[in-house]
Amino acid sequence: MATDLPFFQIDAFADRPFTGNSAAVMPLDAWLDDATLQGIALENNLSETAFIVPNATGEADYDLRWFTPTTEVEMCGHATLASGHHVLSRDAGLAQVRFLTRHAGVLVVGRRGDKLRLDLPAWRSAPVDGTALAAALGAEPEAVYRTRDAVEPSLMAVYGDAATVRGLAPDFRALAALGGVLAMTTAPGDQGFDMVSRVFAPAAGIDEDPVTGSAHAMMVPYWAERLGRDRFTAFQASKRGGALDCTLAGDRVWLDGHCVTVIEGVFRI
Repeated sequence: MATDLPFFQIDAFADRPFTGNSAAVMPLDAWLDDATLQGIALENNLSETAFIVPNATGEADYDLRWFTPTTEVEMCGHATLASGHHVLSRDAGLAQVRFLTRHAGVLVVGRRGDKLRLDLPAWRSAPVDGTALAAALGAEPEAVYRTRDAVEPSLMAVYGDAATVRGLAPDFRALAALGGVLAMTTAPGDQGFDMVSRVFAPAAGIDEDPVTGSAHAMMVPYWAERLGRDRFTAFQASKRGGALDCTLAGDRVWLDGHCVTVIEGVFRI
């Protein structure tokens, strides 16, 4: 007998459909086996599928896991924001929702005016040799940094202008050969934004991620120091594109943005 699972596709960091980053959010009563979760994510074929299950420990409201079409990831920002949007849109009396994750601790999504605020850990970084990353990206950056304390390995290439970041044409096979790293590229902003970025993760089955919350966990501390202020705006310059309001709050990063639910349905297994 088939089992029907609720399915919601939500554009995160988007104020209208067809922008931002799409995530599937699938509320479950209890965890399915990992192979089924991965199979569902592959079938969805989105950058992330988020599964939420009511938390039984009191540490949070829900347990949360994220899967790309090929693997489970240790932290995903946009699918967490989408999960928060799903829960909060169904209860106007809720101010926030807490998600317990397996590797990134408790992540919180709350209301912030007409936007939602995502609370992530701040990832600090240090300079490293960027020869291999520069070759894979096809353009020499001013500097390359690696996370010191992230839950997943991440590299950030800093360029001198937004046009270079927007025009990058990476060699995705070469990027994938670097290992399971999140490859970020960033530069001073244009078009009214303080900074711009693009993010690539071919080793996780995503050549270019449209808008990447987890990448801003690393980029926000860097740009806060460089800009000399803790609040600024960001734009991820993928084909879909997405805007974020960024705040560095001590050892946390706050990302504010909109979400739009574009599909509600049933996933049948």
